[in-house]
Amino acid sequence: MSLRSEDTDTLRDATGSDAIAPDTQGMNFFDADRSLADLLRLYLPAKLHGDLLPHFRRMGHLAANALDDWARLADRHPPVLHHRDRFGRDIQSIEYHPAYREMERIAFGEFGMHAMSHRAEVLGQATPLPTVAKHAFTFLFNQAEFGLGCPINVTDSGILLIRRYGSQALQDRFLPRMLTQDMDQHWQGAQFMTEKEGGSDVGSATTRAVRDGDRWRIHGEKWFCSNADADVVQLLARPEKAGPGTRGLGLFVMPRLLEDGTPNHYRIVRLKDKLGTRSMASGEVRMDGAVAYQLGVLDRGFVQMADMLNWSRLSNGVKSTAIMRRAAHDAVTVAYGRRAFGRRIADLPLARRQLLKILLPSEEALSFFMATADALDQAGDAAAARHGQSQSAAALLRILTPVLKFRATRDARGVAGDALEMRGGVGYVEEFVTSRLVRDAHLGSVWEGTSNIVALDVTQRAIARHDAHTVLRATLHQRLDEVDGVPTAYLDRLRRTVDGAVQFAERVARTPKDEANARHAVSALYHAGAASLMAWEGARIHNDCGDARRLLWSALVLEHRLTAHDPLSEWDTGRESALAGHLLGDQPVTMADAVALLPG
Repeated sequence: MSLRSEDTDTLRDATGSDAIAPDTQGMNFFDADRSLADLLRLYLPAKLHGDLLPHFRRMGHLAANALDDWARLADRHPPVLHHRDRFGRDIQSIEYHPAYREMERIAFGEFGMHAMSHRAEVLGQATPLPTVAKHAFTFLFNQAEFGLGCPINVTDSGILLIRRYGSQALQDRFLPRMLTQDMDQHWQGAQFMTEKEGGSDVGSATTRAVRDGDRWRIHGEKWFCSNADADVVQLLARPEKAGPGTRGLGLFVMPRLLEDGTPNHYRIVRLKDKLGTRSMASGEVRMDGAVAYQLGVLDRGFVQMADMLNWSRLSNGVKSTAIMRRAAHDAVTVAYGRRAFGRRIADLPLARRQLLKILLPSEEALSFFMATADALDQAGDAAAARHGQSQSAAALLRILTPVLKFRATRDARGVAGDALEMRGGVGYVEEFVTSRLVRDAHLGSVWEGTSNIVALDVTQRAIARHDAHTVLRATLHQRLDEVDGVPTAYLDRLRRTVDGAVQFAERVARTPKDEANARHAVSALYHAGAASLMAWEGARIHNDCGDARRLLWSALVLEHRLTAHDPLSEWDTGRESALAGHLLGDQPVTMADAVALLPG
């Protein structure tokens, strides 16, 4: 990813000032992202890729322009909760800025991002789109707007739960309006899980469900409810006489309006005053006998909700990758668009080093989310039958998803901060995107489980219970076995790194006293996986179009994330300068040039 000087000049002319570095207005985030384009050609069938290319380009243009303008306005004018209507009736409503409604129109109406994994005819396709394609749109959209990413995702994953566990009557009632792109008919989804008594400890939930004929009545309070005025809500509640812990929780779907059109029996107590994602309404909700309907087996609610949680964690990782990519776009724009001390910032050694530090986590996360999305596609019923690998694909997905969620969300915080610093004091001002990126980036680490909880999910569940690490190791070795044109010594080093990371994670998982090492172990799995995937991608992309730059990103992961460095010694600045020249430049990297820069 780079910004050529002529692009910068155009941006500078548009701003009318040579003193302030330009921003990304006028760009196209798809056309500017060579890595995304390369990986989509690698992961998508050629016909589908060609069909979707105009839509990717349109989303890339919107994200850098109109969506970005609307996102800025919606962030400055957050939702307002009204407890009564103008006639004094106790009918609640949430008022959104028109800019937020415009973003909804693009996401739900024009692109059908909530529906593209579930039905045909979205973007003119005869079949539902694969997860890789869906999350390419997620990645582009969320470079402009992070808050609305939650309603899109929970509508998408809520459709999944109703399709998978709802009765035919419930499917007939909810799915047509959840799946539609007609904004006058569309129903959005939400999940209400968090309670004061049980945040990460979901088994401590106290919300009660009381049977009322063929439906249930929900009593209790949910403490953090994003998309608070959604039309269709999935939630967990404890049925009467059910036991403690997660085993006693049931999964229910709760409509905002009853069948006669009157409001259901729950109220939004207040909206949250949040650090980030200010455009989207998160609130506290109290249920006083709210009507709800059972989904699936009554005492398997938590297990069933985990399907939604896994989809949400993947989406969360993609959105955090989007924040990093937007931060990288901004940092590159500043570096190539401003001069200091008589030189272009992009030509200063420390600035080039900072650009690499900003770009590297973004590239890692892009590779990791593509592989995770592809694993989700392979684990689906149709793909599993076609490839005969249902169990292995499911196990791979079981470990990739939380590993991605853990590391990408944490990296986004640092990348956003470094990009803000690249812009300097101006970056701290709310007129530019960088301060909003910093605020939004912190949500990823607490959304759908804090870092500690997710790290323990990897070690204590994915590894200790499901042996998913063995499938991860086999998959990464298979990828490396497919690489050609790369020195055997480098591939062997990657294999040893994968083996070491897997063995370390297994030791932590099997030894309770090593719980404190869980985060370190999950990070090692992530970096070893990313370095291996990037080597495989680099070779494949080079064979396709003669550019081996992802092999160099693989080398940087190995050196900067997985190799100890003496803090009292210098870096090889000559080699780093050569790497920066290739990775920040526009020209394809030959395999010979890439191999020459691989670590010894």
